Amino acid sequence: MKKFLDFRITAKPFVPDLITGVLWDLNINGISEYETYIDAYAEEDSKIGLKDVERVLLRLKKENLLEFFKVEEFSLKERNWNAEWEKNLSVVEVSEKIVIKPSFKNYKAKPGQVVLEIDPKMSFGTGEHETTRLALRLLEKYITPEAEVLDVGSGTAVLSICAVKLGAKNAIAIDNNEWCYENGLENVERNGVQNKVTVLLGEASDVEKNNFDLVLANINKNVLLEIKNYLAGVVKTGGHLILSGVLIADAEEIKEAYSANNLKLSETLTENDWIGMSFEKVSGV
Repeated sequence: MKKFLDFRITAKPFVPDLITGVLWDLNINGISEYETYIDAYAEEDSKIGLKDVERVLLRLKKENLLEFFKVEEFSLKERNWNAEWEKNLSVVEVSEKIVIKPSFKNYKAKPGQVVLEIDPKMSFGTGEHETTRLALRLLEKYITPEAEVLDVGSGTAVLSICAVKLGAKNAIAIDNNEWCYENGLENVERNGVQNKVTVLLGEASDVEKNNFDLVLANINKNVLLEIKNYLAGVVKTGGHLILSGVLIADAEEIKEAYSANNLKLSETLTENDWIGMSFEKVSGV
C-alpha cells in the first residue's frame, strides 16, 4: 500500500488561502484545511520533504505575511482522497455568470449562467481559492467568440472548460503534473467539451501551436517569471495574457517583467492578498 507524508502546518496569522497558495508550488498531492491548521500531503517516495515545506513558508515570513509558522511531519497509509476533498467542497458562484460545482452537489442554474462541474481530486482549481476566481473573472471579460486559448498549469482544466463554454473555438490545457493531467481529462469529459478542449501532460514549451488569442496562466510567481518569454511569445498581437497566482506584493515585479515583452497591462482584479492581471499584446514583437 502506498504511503504518504502529512505535513501539518500551523501559523500566525492563520490565513489558509495564503499558505495553500505557496504550498502548491511544491507539486504536492493534496491539501486539507481545518479550523486551526492545514495538512499537506506528498507521496513518501517523492522528493518533497519537511525542509521544502519550511522553505516556501519562510518566504511568506520574510515578506512579513506570516509572523510565525510550525511544520510537523507524519507518515500515513493511503486514504480515500475523494472523501477528504468532499468534506471541504461547495458550490462557488464566481460571478453572476460563472458557477463551479462538484458533481455530488445539486445546483439550479439561473438563466444565462455557465455551470462548470469540477471534481478536483488532488488538482488545484476548484474555485475555492482566490487565484482561480480572479482568473475566471478576467477570462469572462476578455474571452472573444471563436478564440483559440492556451491554459498553462491547467490543474483541473477549469479555465479551459470555462473558456469554451463562454464561446471559445478551442482550448489547450497543459500541466506537468500527472494527477492534474488525469483529472483534467475527467473534468473535460464530465462537462462534455472533449471535442474542444485538448488536455496535455508536459511543459508549456511542449505545445507546438502558437499565436493564441488568449493565454491563461494561474501559477506561482517564480514560474511566471521563468516562462515570461514563452508566454509573451505565444500570444498574438492584439491578444490577451491573463496571469493569476500572484500576491499583491509581487504585482509590480510581474508587471515589469512582462511589460518588457511588449505586453501592456490592461486591468487588474484583487481579492484579499491576491491579484489577477490582464495584459494586451502590442505590436513590435
